[in-house]
Amino acid sequence: MGKIIALVNQKGGVGKTTSSINLAASLGYLKKKVLLVDLDPQGNSTTGVGVNKTDYEKSMYELLKDETTLNEVIIKTKFKNLYIIPATINLAGIDFELSEKQNQDASFSKGKQLKNKLEEVKDVFDFIIIDCPPSLGILTTNALTAADSVIIPVQCEFFALEGIMQLLNTIMMAQKNLNPTLDIEGVLLTMLDGRTNLGLEVVEEIKSYFKERVYDTIIPRLVRLSEAPSHGKPIIAYDPQNRGSEAYLNLAKEVIERNGN
Repeated sequence: MGKIIALVNQKGGVGKTTSSINLAASLGYLKKKVLLVDLDPQGNSTTGVGVNKTDYEKSMYELLKDETTLNEVIIKTKFKNLYIIPATINLAGIDFELSEKQNQDASFSKGKQLKNKLEEVKDVFDFIIIDCPPSLGILTTNALTAADSVIIPVQCEFFALEGIMQLLNTIMMAQKNLNPTLDIEGVLLTMLDGRTNLGLEVVEEIKSYFKERVYDTIIPRLVRLSEAPSHGKPIIAYDPQNRGSEAYLNLAKEVIERNGN
C-alpha cells in the first residue's frame, strides 16, 4: 500500500514545488515507484519534470471533473521510476465547476474527488507526492482529504512562522471534518542561507516548536536548484554533484526511514 504525502503551505515562495519535484525524483532514484500529482494551476511541477503541458489533452482538470480516467492522465516521465499527473491553468476554475456539480448531485462531494481517484492506484505506487497550490481553497482541501500525511515546507526567513498557525488550523479542521487519520509527516526547512545568523535562528525557532517532526535535512538556497526546473529536470538529473542533489537524496532517505520502507 502506497503512502500519499501532500506538500502544503498557503504561503508562496517557500520551496514547495521545488521540494515536490526533487523529493519525488529522489525517491524514484532510490528505487521507489513514485507518482507526482500536480495540483497547482501554474503547473510548475509538470514543466519541472520535462512534461510539455500542450502535448497532452487530458490533465488533472479533466480528472477532477470525471471527464477522463486515471490511466489516461498518468504520464511516465523520463526520470527513473517517476510518473506525473499534469496540471494546466484550467485548474484555476475548478472550484466553481465542482461546486456546481455538487449542487446538482447530492451524492457528489467536491472535496473527495482526488481521494476517490488516487484510491485506484495507491497499491501501484510506493509514494504519491501531491504538490498543492499556495492557497487553502478546494484543491488543497482535496489534497488534505486524499493524503495520509503532510510535509510542511518552511523557508528559513524572519516571517517563517507567519501563516503556519493558520495552516495548522486548516490541517486540524481537515482532521476533524474530512480525514481523521491525517498526520503531519514532517516539517522541511528550505532556502537556508548559511552565511546569515538569521537563517540559523529561524532553524532553532522552528525546531523548538515542531521538535522531532523537523527533518534533519535542511535544503540550502542554491542557484542551481532554482535553475533546474527551467530545464525540465530535477536537480539529481540537472547537476548530480550539487549540494542540492545531495540534500534531496538525504531527505528522501529520511522519508523512507520514517515510513519503515
